[in-house]
Amino acid sequence: MRALQQCLTLAWRSLVQVRHNPWELGDYSIQPILFLVLFLFVFGGAVAGSTEDYLSFILPGVIVMNLVFVTVYVGHGLNSDLTKGVFDRLRALPIPRWAPLAGRILADMVKQVLCILLLLGVGFLLGFRMEAPWWGLPVMIVLLLAFALSFSWVMVLVGVMSRDPEHVQLFGFTALFPVTFVSNAFVPLETLPSWLQTLVALNPVTMLVDSCRGLLSGGPVLGPALGALVWAAIITAIFAPLSVRALNRRLMGQGGAA
Repeated sequence: MRALQQCLTLAWRSLVQVRHNPWELGDYSIQPILFLVLFLFVFGGAVAGSTEDYLSFILPGVIVMNLVFVTVYVGHGLNSDLTKGVFDRLRALPIPRWAPLAGRILADMVKQVLCILLLLGVGFLLGFRMEAPWWGLPVMIVLLLAFALSFSWVMVLVGVMSRDPEHVQLFGFTALFPVTFVSNAFVPLETLPSWLQTLVALNPVTMLVDSCRGLLSGGPVLGPALGALVWAAIITAIFAPLSVRALNRRLMGQGGAA
């Protein structure tokens, strides 16, 4: 219980930092809203024939896209703590070594929930209505958070291995853009070239988007959701040990240098 309390305290520390850097909330609020509005009114007529039909298609895609992109800030914040010596001070305290890392990821999960609800609210104002049962919404949020948690380990590894926070954003967004846009988040799978459809169908972002569409507007849910969870488990199994090992090596190196 003490370790859990320490983890929650460090998560609260990460959330309180937003007061000193309010522009960080722009990536959780303003940016996804702009993406939603721009994609809807610029591509809606060309892709779906009308903005009304495209809204139910694009809203889950923008939610997933933003969820993947903002995981970069887990690595960004972790790298800032490492380069500024915050982790060195935390190591001197009687707390578990995993608490700072878990607190950082937990704070990001809170921000993710707020962003998802904000996008759904904007979608409702634009005319979106759920066609699936109400319980699909909490199930979708849990599924999204599970995938975000797994993908956060990728950004933790990037944050630990990067020289400074600027390189975290550079490497993170460079890697995430192909993963996000080579999917069916913005266009139907059947409109893509045949050689690309197989790759897109195997993309975990595609599976996550399909399951979200099913939970919000009706359609297949179980198959895409299981596929997304399998991908989440694989990503966690690979990147969590690599991230913890890289973090320990960096901390040991800093300790030796000191």
